[in-house]
Amino acid sequence: MSEKKAYGALVARFNRMSALGGAGAMLGWDNAVMMPDGGADARAETMATLGVISHEMMTDPVVKGLFEEAEVEALSQHEAANLREMKRSYTHANALPADLVEAFSRATSECEMTWRGAREQDDFKALLPSLSKVFDLVREIASVKSEVLQLPIYDALLDEYEPDCRQSIIDPLFAELEDFLPNFLEEVLERQAAKGAYEKPEGPFDLEKQKTLGLKLMTDLGFDFNRGRLDTSHHPFTGGIPDDVRLTTRYEEDDFTQSLMGTLHETGHALYEQNLPKEWRGQPAGEARGMALHESQSLLVEMQLSRSEPFLEYLQPKLIKVFKRDGAAWEFDNLKKLYHHVERGLIRVDADEVTYPLHVILRYRLEAALLSGDLQVADLPGAWNDGMQQLLGVTPPSDRLGCLQDIHWPGGAVGYFPTYTLGAMAAAQIYKAAGDAIPERDEQVAAGEFAPLITWLRQNIHEKGSLYSAEEILTQATGSGFGTASFIEHLKSRYLPE
Repeated sequence: MSEKKAYGALVARFNRMSALGGAGAMLGWDNAVMMPDGGADARAETMATLGVISHEMMTDPVVKGLFEEAEVEALSQHEAANLREMKRSYTHANALPADLVEAFSRATSECEMTWRGAREQDDFKALLPSLSKVFDLVREIASVKSEVLQLPIYDALLDEYEPDCRQSIIDPLFAELEDFLPNFLEEVLERQAAKGAYEKPEGPFDLEKQKTLGLKLMTDLGFDFNRGRLDTSHHPFTGGIPDDVRLTTRYEEDDFTQSLMGTLHETGHALYEQNLPKEWRGQPAGEARGMALHESQSLLVEMQLSRSEPFLEYLQPKLIKVFKRDGAAWEFDNLKKLYHHVERGLIRVDADEVTYPLHVILRYRLEAALLSGDLQVADLPGAWNDGMQQLLGVTPPSDRLGCLQDIHWPGGAVGYFPTYTLGAMAAAQIYKAAGDAIPERDEQVAAGEFAPLITWLRQNIHEKGSLYSAEEILTQATGSGFGTASFIEHLKSRYLPE
């Protein structure tokens, strides 16, 4: 083939596969948001078929030859990066036979539907057969990928969510946090008690008003509703495609903070997706660079930004206007106590910044043990409860508030959880760097002027796509790769200020 012909053929193929993936993403969104339960079997069949077609396109023998020819073509730096990411996807896909891909797609679709009912009914036994099947397939996938990638089985799965990340990188970072957090948590709880409890704003809070407030904040932060929408689901998530981002939240009538923070968290994800490089749409180089950076953007918005004092100055009058309330509970100092409240909670998605990493460390340990076979799925509830007591000092009174709370394992996402805390660490680094670059950031935030911050994030994180590694993107933006120092300093300055 002549100059760049092979590369061009790969680009065309990946564009088609991206379109199939986008269709699957929309069907997945519909599955979670509005599909009737009776459609589950047909939807599982459709999702499995899309997965098989895409897999067949990726594993077509012609692709190997295209890679061999493209590697000697005269490619630009960014084209070479795109080819590198194509090969990464190709290697992962070719590790698995088509029948295993299809079986996994069917099993996870069915398990997710079963999980919804099991969670609602607090019935782990109802989930056990389908979850056991999913983990059997996950172990098979991990074993196959481990051999192909020449990686330990957990790293073989982790690499799909966070390319080039390894347990050898995670373990020391998590050890540093585990050394720091328990004593720090005790100190925070003592100081918090000395200051006195916050006064909880009394509900009920109309669900439509909660949604109206969420939509207003999303708009102010720069979410483009011409290319996306907000809905409700059992578990908040962001899906769709960059030019049609679908995010969801969930509402509680007696607590507006849950939906608000869930909406803001997902908005961070959604802004990342909407601001990915347009010139690389449909190509691996145009995708988000792993889930750690993705989580850094959601946690930056939810934790770093939205719980900051400047943001609360912006938010307070809007809360009063939307819910038409006043009194001590709605005063700034009380709202600050509310949004900076730390407790040994049961639910990860509702956890504060201090305890959140401990929730993640627990899940990381459990999924690694489930993958290796050291822990059986049937024993998960007991192991979960023991871990919660050890790390957080609380024991869930039910599986609904324990091991049934997350959708990740029913969906087959093993190797994903560590990226949440890697993301929290990166969020602290990135937010600090943004503040250094924009000295007036806090004044702008208090005034509801978010464009300078979002523009900085777009230029330094979002638009980089996967043209560079996560470590390179983070280093370019902040001066260093993944580390705990900025995160620990942030926690100290917010929760134990001198």
